[in-house]
Amino acid sequence: MEISNKQNGRFGKWVKTSITARMLMIGFLILILLIPLSFIKSLIVERINRQQEVVQEINQKWGKEVLLYGPILKVPYKTYKEKFVRNQKTKETQTEIEEKIKYAYFFPKKLNIKSSINPEEKKRGIYKTAVYNSKIDIDGSFTTPDFSEKDINEKDIIWNKARLIIKTSNLKGVNNLVEIKLNKNNYAFTSKYEDNNSNEKAYYNYLNLHKLESKFLNEEDLPKKSDTNFSLSLSINGSKQIRFIPIGKETAVHINSDWKTANFIGEYLPFNSDKISDNGFDAKWKILDINRPFSQQSFTGIPNLKEYAFGVNFMIPVDEYQKSERSAKYGFLVIGLTFLIFFLIQTMSKISIHPFQYLMIGVALTMFYTLLISISEHSSFLKAYLIASIAVVLLISLYSKSILKGVKFPLFIGASLTTLYAFIFVIIQLENYALLVGSVGLFIILASVMYASRKIDWQNG
Repeated sequence: MEISNKQNGRFGKWVKTSITARMLMIGFLILILLIPLSFIKSLIVERINRQQEVVQEINQKWGKEVLLYGPILKVPYKTYKEKFVRNQKTKETQTEIEEKIKYAYFFPKKLNIKSSINPEEKKRGIYKTAVYNSKIDIDGSFTTPDFSEKDINEKDIIWNKARLIIKTSNLKGVNNLVEIKLNKNNYAFTSKYEDNNSNEKAYYNYLNLHKLESKFLNEEDLPKKSDTNFSLSLSINGSKQIRFIPIGKETAVHINSDWKTANFIGEYLPFNSDKISDNGFDAKWKILDINRPFSQQSFTGIPNLKEYAFGVNFMIPVDEYQKSERSAKYGFLVIGLTFLIFFLIQTMSKISIHPFQYLMIGVALTMFYTLLISISEHSSFLKAYLIASIAVVLLISLYSKSILKGVKFPLFIGASLTTLYAFIFVIIQLENYALLVGSVGLFIILASVMYASRKIDWQNG
């Protein structure tokens, strides 16, 4: 019994005084604190998803993204196929000619699009998104359709059944009657249901293109012998972005708005360098048929050309959650380095720090992220970061004063945490130099730890 008590006493003394035991305890606590850190990361993801749901709901009610594809000239034509029919009575084989109607689709020779965008913010609770009203004026011309690719005779072209087609992602947001002036006559468009089952699964369901089709065109308005001009105007409520597909042999697009945080997207960028100013933006594009890999006609249906669309994104640059998520990725580093500072102070000054006190410090460090997320939802990320970091630094510094029985070490801990949070904030703000600054900073931290720990007697731990 006496030997057992002595062994227990030695083990207890080893746990209290051994550097190795202290390091094992700190490592175990860090692993335990990874659990609340994982919950915090899940909370950030949940808030991001909630934000996207609210934004999508607002956009659904106001009007979705505007993607415009057209106008396209649709001309039917006759094709003939020999069909052999065997007479069961006479056993003779006869040849019949089967007639079938097919359709050819022709893009404009010139396509000019001018759009004026009036964006505004819509809010629901703490979330907000950008919506807009767009005034779109389209004009251009069709040239004589080229049927030579299929070797079709003029007499087989059914001109009196030709139509015009426009495809768009947003019918709900259209505010006016859609009419096109072709030559001297106006033609109204009506929507046509299309079952997009799925060889054309669109990126998110709301990007499936809806079809608008005109009534039959008068033959005198068709470009049978010479070019025919057209024009139409649209007023559409939309959200997120507006895009156009450059189907003209020569396509010119001009978009202007007072929105100051526009982001140009798609296959083509504006050619004018002074497109963005303090008053908004005024962007111009010019795309020729040689700049894109598709022809001016199609005999196999309307091709899916959404990948060649271009335009402007009007989404509000909300990156608080993304920055909070990046901050949380450094949680392990913050906890590890803070525990390392306390470990070095404890080892070098022989001050006893209980595992519960380490745990309280770790919990305080994880509270930084919940404060950051909740405050940033109602303020800017900078203010939230300052408030959360100052609160945590003061809390840990005051708590360490009661542990370390003095002022010198708590001041050092407060200065170290302030430097660490400032370092992480700088890394979060940087994009191109984040890896470089992070690597240099970690190297300096490593050198400082190596310098501070050079006099510790590791052999007696």
